[in-house]
Amino acid sequence: MLSIIIPTLNEEKYLPLLLDSIKKQDFKDYEIIVADASSKDKTLNIAKENNCRIVHGGLPGKARNEGAKIAKGDLLLFLDADVLLDPNFLVKSLKSFENKKLDVATFPLFFTGGLINKIISQIYNWWVVVTQPFLPHAFGAALLAREEVYKAIGGFDEEIKLAEDHDFSRRAQKTAKCGIIKSTHVLISDRRFKKDGWISTCIKLLLCELYMIFLGPIKSDIFKYKFGHYGEKTKN
Repeated sequence: MLSIIIPTLNEEKYLPLLLDSIKKQDFKDYEIIVADASSKDKTLNIAKENNCRIVHGGLPGKARNEGAKIAKGDLLLFLDADVLLDPNFLVKSLKSFENKKLDVATFPLFFTGGLINKIISQIYNWWVVVTQPFLPHAFGAALLAREEVYKAIGGFDEEIKLAEDHDFSRRAQKTAKCGIIKSTHVLISDRRFKKDGWISTCIKLLLCELYMIFLGPIKSDIFKYKFGHYGEKTKN
C-alpha cells in the first residue's frame, strides 16, 4: 500500500484540488493522511468528507513525521497541499521507482503561471539533476520514500527550520539509493513567489542552499520561514 501524507494549515482552497487529482489516478491502493496544524478554515471538513485519515501536525517536518507514525503503507508519498498530480502520476512514478530500485525519489517541479515561473522551474530542475550524485535534493512538495528507509534514518529532523526535505535526502543517500523520477512531474502553486516576492524568494532559496553546503542543516530561524500564511490576500 501507498500512504500519501499531506501537511496542512488553512488549505481549504488548495486541498480539494489535490484530493481530486489523486482520485483521478488509475492507481487505487493508497490511503490519504492529512496532518493538520490546527486549521481555522474548512480544511478538516474537506479532509473528512474525502475519507482522509487525520492526525495533528505542526510545521512540515513534524507533520510528515506524525503522518508517517500512523501510515499503513510500505511506501510513503509526502505531498504539499498546493500541488497537482499528472493524471498518471502514481502509476508512472511507482513503476519508475521500482524499475530503478530507488529508496527515496524526488520529481521535476513546475510552478504555475507564466514565463518567469517556467524559467525558475527549469533552473531548479536542472540544478537538482546536476547535483544529484553529490548533493541530492528531495523537495517535500513531492517526495517518495520506502517506509523502512524513512524509519532507518529517523524521519525528518524536526529541529530544522527550513529545507528539512533536502536534509532528509542527504541523510538517506548515505545508506540508501536516491534518485529523480523523470517519467512524470508535479505542478505546484506559485503562491510563495506572489506572496513573498519573486526576487526575495529566489535569493532566500539560493542563500539557503549555500548555508546547507557550507554550514549544514538550518536549525536557526535566520531565514524567517513562515508556514500557513499563503492564504492571506496578496497586496497589489
